[in-house]
Amino acid sequence: MAPAARASNGLAACERFTATEVDLPTVRASAATESPSGWLVLLCLAAWAVPGAGHLWLGRRSKGLIFLAALPLMFAIGLAIQGRLFPFAMSDPLVGLAALADLGIGVPYFVATALGLGGGKVLAVTYEYGNAYLIVAGLLNLLVVIDAYDIALGRK
Repeated sequence: MAPAARASNGLAACERFTATEVDLPTVRASAATESPSGWLVLLCLAAWAVPGAGHLWLGRRSKGLIFLAALPLMFAIGLAIQGRLFPFAMSDPLVGLAALADLGIGVPYFVATALGLGGGKVLAVTYEYGNAYLIVAGLLNLLVVIDAYDIALGRK
């Protein structure tokens, strides 16, 4: 079939429908499927920014409060025992990955960097333990975000 003929048939098919023949429930259903994805994005951003916020938002108060207390406390302990917040230096891949893991804790990371914390002292006996606390706190928060996402989808 020639392109002009296909175009004229498409126009003819569109002209057959009037405003009263549009399937409104289908339009509403497609709009409803877009809305939850936006809600899930906001949920995940809140869960990442504030540890435990996603669980609190979903009504899982006990889990949310435990995460809200434990993860920032773990991050603070890592800073207190001379851990280092790694810079985003992609020349060394392990340092870059550690920086991404540090960022996983959300807002506490930005507060710590704004206050000039997380310089780390390499000569401190607890330096490596501090690094481990900081990295694990960020990675655990990312797991908490995934858990909140699964709960929101009804998988848990």
